[in-house]
Amino acid sequence: MKKIGILFGMENTFPWAFIDKVNSLGLADVKAEAVNVDVVSQGEPTDYAVIIDRISQDVPFYRAYLKNAAISGTAVINNPFWWSSDEKFFNNALAVKIGVPVPKTVILPSSERPTDTTETSFRNLAFPISWGKIFEHIGFPAYMKPHAGGGWKSVYKVSSPEELFKAHAETGQLVMMLQEEIVFDAYYRCYCIGGKHVRIMEYEPRNPHHLRYVHGKFNADRQLLLTIEKYVLALNHALGYDFNTVEFAVRGGVPYAIDFCNPAPDADVNSVGQENFDWVVNTAAQVAVEKANSFRPNVDNLTWGTFISRSVARLPLADAPATNGKKTKKTV
Repeated sequence: MKKIGILFGMENTFPWAFIDKVNSLGLADVKAEAVNVDVVSQGEPTDYAVIIDRISQDVPFYRAYLKNAAISGTAVINNPFWWSSDEKFFNNALAVKIGVPVPKTVILPSSERPTDTTETSFRNLAFPISWGKIFEHIGFPAYMKPHAGGGWKSVYKVSSPEELFKAHAETGQLVMMLQEEIVFDAYYRCYCIGGKHVRIMEYEPRNPHHLRYVHGKFNADRQLLLTIEKYVLALNHALGYDFNTVEFAVRGGVPYAIDFCNPAPDADVNSVGQENFDWVVNTAAQVAVEKANSFRPNVDNLTWGTFISRSVARLPLADAPATNGKKTKKTV
C-alpha cells in the first residue's frame, strides 16, 4: 500500500477534501491520510510515498522532518530543500533571466542591523546607499515588501522618499525590496500543479479577501491567456514547484509577474470559491496519485527545477524549455 499524506495546520477545507478525493478513487494500492509525525530519527524512512506540505514554512520542525523523509524517497510537494532556499527577490531575478516580465525591483538593507552584528559588519556596504538612483529607477508610487515570506505582511505603498524612510524604519531587521507600481488593467492568479496543470483565475486584489476571486470582469483575449499560461509554466519549471500560484498584473497588454513564490497557496473554499476549490482538490489528487504510483524507495523522488538541473550541467538558464517537455492543461 502506497500512502499519500498531507501535512497541514489551521486550514480545514482543502486537506480533508483532498484526502476524501484520493480515497474515493477506490485505488487498491493507494491511500491518503493526514500525516502523523511521532519520533523523527535521522535517516529513517516514513510510511509515505508522497507528502503534500502545507505548513512547514511556519514550523521549522516540520521542515526538518520533510527533509529527512525525502532522503529515503518520499516525494515531498513542494521540494523542502529548494523551498528553504527560495525567496521573492531571487524569484524576480530568475524571471528576468528566463524572459518573464516583472516590475522593476531593488533590494534594500534592513533598517536595523541583524542580531550579533555591528557597524563593522557592514564595511562593504555603501553608506548612505544611492537612494537617488533607486528613486529614479523605481519611481513613485512604489511598493515596499519583505524579500521573503508572504501573506501581505509588512507591505507598504509609498508615494515619496519621506514615506519610504518612515515605513522602512518600522521594518526592523526585515530585508525589504522596493518595487515599481504596476497600474493594471486586469489581474490574474494562476494555480500550477504538477508542472503541467494551469488554472487561470480572474482576481481583484483590492477587494476584501473573500471577494477577490471574480469572474467575467477582465475579459482577456485568447492570446493574453496563452501568454500567461506560458509564463506560469516557465516560472514553475525553472523553480521546480509542484504546487504554486503565480499572480499577474496586466498593463498595456503585458502580463507582469507580481508574486510567484507561493508554495502553500490559499486553497480554502471560502476564499477561492467552489469551482476553483474543486479544480484544486481534483488536480492535486491526480498529481499525488501519479507520484505515488511512480514512487521508488531510497531514491530522490523530489522535483528539481531547471535552475538547479541546468546549473549542475553548466547550461545557460535562458535556454530552458518553456514546457519542460510536458503536455500542458489549462482551464479558465
